[in-house]
Amino acid sequence: MGASSLRVENNVEATMRDGTVLRADVYRPAKPGSYPVLLNRTPYIKTRDSYAENAMEMAERGYIAVVQDKRGRGESDGEWTWQFLDRDETTDGPDGYDTVEWAARLPESDGQVGTWGHSYPSWCIWMLAAEQPPSLKAIYPTGMNALSTDLNFGIFETSRRLQWSYRMAVDARHRVGEAMGPKTEAQAEAEWAQDHRYKWIWFLPLIDLPDELFHDVAPLLKKYMKEQEKETWRFDTTHHQVNVPTATITGWYDRLVGTIKNFSGMVENGPEHLRSQHRLVIGPWGHNVANMGRHQGPLDFGDELESTFVDELLRWYDYYLKGIDTSIADEPPIKMFIMGDNTWRFENEWPLARTQFTEFFIHSGGSANSVSGDGSLSTTGPSDEPPDKYDYDPRDPVMSLMAVDSQAAPRDQSFNDHRRDVLVYQTPPLSEDIEVTGPVVLKIWAASSAPDTDFAAKLIDVHPDGLAVNLTYGIMRARYRDGYDNPRLIEPGRPYEYTINLNPTGIVFKKGHRIRLDIASSDFPNFDRNHNTGNDWWSDTELRVAHQTIFHDAERPSRLVLPVIPK
Repeated sequence: MGASSLRVENNVEATMRDGTVLRADVYRPAKPGSYPVLLNRTPYIKTRDSYAENAMEMAERGYIAVVQDKRGRGESDGEWTWQFLDRDETTDGPDGYDTVEWAARLPESDGQVGTWGHSYPSWCIWMLAAEQPPSLKAIYPTGMNALSTDLNFGIFETSRRLQWSYRMAVDARHRVGEAMGPKTEAQAEAEWAQDHRYKWIWFLPLIDLPDELFHDVAPLLKKYMKEQEKETWRFDTTHHQVNVPTATITGWYDRLVGTIKNFSGMVENGPEHLRSQHRLVIGPWGHNVANMGRHQGPLDFGDELESTFVDELLRWYDYYLKGIDTSIADEPPIKMFIMGDNTWRFENEWPLARTQFTEFFIHSGGSANSVSGDGSLSTTGPSDEPPDKYDYDPRDPVMSLMAVDSQAAPRDQSFNDHRRDVLVYQTPPLSEDIEVTGPVVLKIWAASSAPDTDFAAKLIDVHPDGLAVNLTYGIMRARYRDGYDNPRLIEPGRPYEYTINLNPTGIVFKKGHRIRLDIASSDFPNFDRNHNTGNDWWSDTELRVAHQTIFHDAERPSRLVLPVIPK
């Protein structure tokens, strides 16, 4: 069966309960028959090449694939409400329910519906799943957090969110016939990467960014700026309502701390009779699951990374919608790719029951600044050691090393090795392999001359040839040290203990490698610069230098807590 023989129907209408018409492209197998339906509800325009390619492959393999423009996007009627509004301000739950039941009644549908779609479309999946549409039999959400604050650590993701909004404005312009601006998402991505990114990420104050840059998306973006530390998704409160099996897919370089919470939440709080059926898959890729290949940045993860997104998806649905034995029912619930060893492995729980949470203390003689400093990392606790100090100047932040799409990816960290506002702590070359798989936490004692500032951390694998590849990161805005709902400025000069939750990782640090921890006060434009003034960041134009002190003595032991897995 070839793609040319598939049957594709464009702009098929579905009427929602309030009368709004949403439109979808429907891909059917060449041979008439009765097939399960796989539904993707997206704000990213249903004609996107990757959607069409995936949908055609699904149809070739015996499914009806549906890609629908969500309300207010593409060819669908109505007004778009984006995912950063409070979930109760959107219609995506009811729209999803109505669409699932509409899809179940499509010609040649066998009445069973599953879902697919990555990132924002997976937000739509979790929204509709909580509505319990009767025809929904299983879901497959990828790259979506349970909490909005797990996405951004409560800090505006400057490059990612501005780039995203510029791309989303393409459709907003198209819907009102605006002739100015990029005509396609691809053109918008290229324009942002080649031109706009280098200008607008530095703009102050961000709340005054020109509205015409983002067209009708501008009011939504600026509302989010003022509220981005507020929790708006709360999927953790709806897990008990999701009454179908779930497969949660993410990558070690994705923002997976909240993605894993969806899996754990279903296992712990979902309907009891389904708890053993939920699955979690973690690969060594980033947010873009279209790139699930063996080559990620400077790394080659080997032959075991040869499956595609559709391969993984249909292995799930062949079992749940077609009753084909794909061995999923016999496998442990967690499948993870262990970097370093470069192999897949099954596990039974998260975190792993055999984890030995091990403290690696930071040490120095007071000069851990840059990769040439005297910082070290060991399991031996500190005694009397002088603190490390650096100045954080928001006019010269530590630059993020990320992919062109502003997402995290494996990158050589040597670009920032010279910076004295980066404290570097690393082990000697390891005498044996050490596996670190699970949640990563940094507890640091720090003081600042500023009433508010940031502390950012990065875990790095240093190869024997000097290649230093990032594994995971985390950041803490000082005012949120007691929670996003209890912001408080700090007293300048007073030491505080900060707990920074980095994204989890899964790696075997090989013999001869080093475990390295970088501490700084900026990771820009991955996260917005803290101005060090204590003022609202989005309206503030003042930038101050902060004098930072990191303590690591017997009374204030700063340490990295790693989930070591015994051999």
